Amino acid sequence: MINQTKATKLTKIYQYVCEKYEQELKYHCERFSNNNQPDFTDQEVLTIYLFCVYEEQRFQKKQMYNFTKDYLISWFPKLTSYVAFTTRLNRLSEALRILCGITIKEFAPKECSEEFSLLDSFPIITCSGKRTGKVARELTDKCFNSTKNLWYYGAKLHALNFYNSGTFQHTDRLSEF
Repeated sequence: MINQTKATKLTKIYQYVCEKYEQELKYHCERFSNNNQPDFTDQEVLTIYLFCVYEEQRFQKKQMYNFTKDYLISWFPKLTSYVAFTTRLNRLSEALRILCGITIKEFAPKECSEEFSLLDSFPIITCSGKRTGKVARELTDKCFNSTKNLWYYGAKLHALNFYNSGTFQHTDRLSEF
């Protein structure tokens, strides 16, 4: 079982996914077979994925499935096998992409530009590549940064940010030379 706060969040995520599924997502994951209305719905698969990533910090499909089987089985009694769960989740990748776009547009601050976004990435180095990583092993791996010509243990952070025209001061530094 999960506590009341998490149960409330799970319910809100499920309601949000169901609302967006009926409005838009069902057109991006429609089935043309005799199994077009499975017992374990696409909304439930998306809810499990979003809840596990957002609330439980579980990023691997096996961790998500085991958490659902151990703690959320009363919420999702028709949970399928692990193979079926991962297959369904993989097939919903386009619907998840559309859901992310809808969510970003819906919750973006009003003063932010819809035309421009800022994208950046950088490494989070936990130790040098000469050593074995011991910090956050489930999140880190041995990586190579070509810009710094450096092997390291860590992760890479990708950030997609909204552009707000009133916050950056643009100066033309070339005009000074």
